Amino acid sequence: IRSIPDFPKNGILFRDITPLLLDKKKFKSCIDHFVSVSTEKIDTVISIESRGFIFGSALAYALGAGFVPIRKEGKLPYEKFQVSYELEYGSAVIEIHRDAIKKGSNIVIVDDVLATGGTVEAAIGLVEKFEAKILGVYFLIELEGLKGRARLSNYPIHALASY
Repeated sequence: IRSIPDFPKNGILFRDITPLLLDKKKFKSCIDHFVSVSTEKIDTVISIESRGFIFGSALAYALGAGFVPIRKEGKLPYEKFQVSYELEYGSAVIEIHRDAIKKGSNIVIVDDVLATGGTVEAAIGLVEKFEAKILGVYFLIELEGLKGRARLSNYPIHALASY
């Protein structure tokens, strides 16, 4: 994982995961780790646009689970729930289809980076509309200094790497 200063704007240190994705053994190891912490049967893996899709879809395949994307505003064609939230460098809106999750399903949420926790907190709000059981929230990277984990204290958090 390489660090790119001042991307996407000045003052942000971006963690570039593309070198990890290129290494087939390391990428497989990441997915295998997420499988190993999934101690109950998972019905659906939820991932957040866009880099979360890389890990979420691979994990869903490995677990034999369904995959549901949470997308940025205007990207989903069917009836949807949406929520707006604040990022560490702006604001955004995310959406999920209204028929994406069955009530009572066992869910994990996967994203690439836990920063301030705002994005995944918004995703949790969307998933909670379905009365599903969130068994865990998985991240490739946790940026500990931004204290995002504190916003998610009601859920088991798993992060492979911390900075």
